[in-house]
Amino acid sequence: MIQRENRVSRWQIYLPLGLYLLFTLVPFYWMLVFAFRPAGSTAIFPWPITFEHFDTVWNGMGFAVFFQNSLLVGVASLIATTVVALAGGYALARYQFKGKAAFMVGMLCTQFIPGALMIIPLFEIFRTLSLTNSLWSLVIAETVFQLPLSLILISGFIRNIPYELEQAAWVDGCGRLRGFLAIVLPLLRPALVAVGSFAFIHSWNNFLFALMFLNDQEKFTVPVGLAYNLGENSVDFGALAAGGVVAALPVVIVFAFIQRYLVQGMSAGAVKG
Repeated sequence: MIQRENRVSRWQIYLPLGLYLLFTLVPFYWMLVFAFRPAGSTAIFPWPITFEHFDTVWNGMGFAVFFQNSLLVGVASLIATTVVALAGGYALARYQFKGKAAFMVGMLCTQFIPGALMIIPLFEIFRTLSLTNSLWSLVIAETVFQLPLSLILISGFIRNIPYELEQAAWVDGCGRLRGFLAIVLPLLRPALVAVGSFAFIHSWNNFLFALMFLNDQEKFTVPVGLAYNLGENSVDFGALAAGGVVAALPVVIVFAFIQRYLVQGMSAGAVKG
């Protein structure tokens, strides 16, 4: 007996997705409304559009400094995480050494440790190294916490690259380093984009580390700067929403440009070699 193929109608797909999209976008819409409508207005649509809240946040609250600090931490974390994960991922993918399996298990176990649990040990380490109230403490902490997942992703991606390609390069006279740069590295673009984007976005959005390791307002990052500008007795919702728009803009831009690489890198890195 031939079974009839179970087909799902379009409304069964589009209706849940539409409800989820509506639930997700409504908070962002209200953030835009508060950011662009004049102070004291209760209009549902931001008209007439004003940029006074952005001027207040950027110039009056020192948000330009916070933005610069977050950008520095994000780019530095991106570079450090990508370089170290690239070297470590290649070693895990191409070399066999004693304790490799235990090392992989240890890296996976670190993903179950919340960052809040490591605040006190990290603070003591940075205090000993005179790195408290320094943006480099955030770069180091973010890099350490992003490395396990980044190593796993890149090593999984390298395993999917045929080893024979490197061996052919060696036969043609390339050393291991030159063969890696000429053959493997160009094929790692999706993985590098995925790892770098995750490192940048996580460091950009991280609030806890910046709150605990920094005490100088000139060193604050965007999340701490937003929380710092909350008043005790009143809240300037327009300025706060404008700050949220500025804070979300880099993340939106990053995802817009790397979306196709991100999916490819995540799926390829997850395949067992």
